[in-house]
Amino acid sequence: MSTISYTQPDTAEAPLDTRGRGLAAIIYVLYLGSVMAVVTAPIGVLIAHFRRRHAADWVASHLQFQIRTFWLGALAGAAVLAAWHLLGLVGAPAWASWVLGYGFFTACLAWTMGRCGVGINRLLHDRAIDAPRSLLFGGAKVSLED
Repeated sequence: MSTISYTQPDTAEAPLDTRGRGLAAIIYVLYLGSVMAVVTAPIGVLIAHFRRRHAADWVASHLQFQIRTFWLGALAGAAVLAAWHLLGLVGAPAWASWVLGYGFFTACLAWTMGRCGVGINRLLHDRAIDAPRSLLFGGAKVSLED
């Protein structure tokens, strides 16, 4: 009696390497939490710096995006702080400093939330950040349409 063995062709793709995916999600949450407790963003960037080399390539793009989000925000904050002090030195009216401060805070908040939103969306769909070194939203096309 002979047996016939049948093997199905291998049509399944290799499983996705998800090393670091959960950590990237935690860092996005830390960045969002920095709205209420500023100390969470530096913790997030430290984790991203230390774990970037141990993550899958597509997750590493998220970590680079997160690192750049932190440092661009810190650089912009330092520039606005210098401008704010300069306004005081030149004797500008108090309302000018208030407008600069609140305008920057609002823009920075929208920028950070947008970057985190795009990152979380792409992370949940197992997609890399297309342009992690970009200044805006990582090359994503952002719209308010369905």
